Amino acid sequence: MPLPFLTAEPDSEESAAGAEPLPYEDRDRWRRPYRPGPWRVGGAALLLLLASYILFSALIIALAGALPGAGICIGGATVVIIGAVRLVRAGIWVSAYGVRRVGLWRTTTVEWSSVASIRTVQQPVKWLGLPRTVQGQALSLALTTDEPLKPLVTDYNADFLGRREAFDMAADAVEDWVAEYGARS
Repeated sequence: MPLPFLTAEPDSEESAAGAEPLPYEDRDRWRRPYRPGPWRVGGAALLLLLASYILFSALIIALAGALPGAGICIGGATVVIIGAVRLVRAGIWVSAYGVRRVGLWRTTTVEWSSVASIRTVQQPVKWLGLPRTVQGQALSLALTTDEPLKPLVTDYNADFLGRREAFDMAADAVEDWVAEYGARS
């Protein structure tokens, strides 16, 4: 008895021709070429845990009758939640338009026509974004305007600390995007 719903391939040619493209096949959407690392996800989880404590304290304060204090707590929890979301979204995003470096405070977008080259370089890099520097690898983007640009990702940031293979795979993925779209523009 064939079970076509358990197979990865369509059961007939007609269904394959009319199949919708998968969501990751849309090259015009911004996508991260790697998964967020455990340090980034763990930090966001701790921030969300802190926000839940703040919201619980807002509930207790509201039940005690001090509504302005509860409002301040809700506002603080909202800021912490927004920070957690920004922390998870931080990283490198690519699309057919260009490459985007999303940070906690600032987002920088570079069109593919402005990209001269990309390479992995050995240099001092920040450890988890802190002031302490260690010797590591960084994915550097060179622009046609010779404008200095921060490294896109490093092997000591929150996505790749302790995961050297994941850094290599992500660097290769971004280099493939540059090779595909940088040469066209």
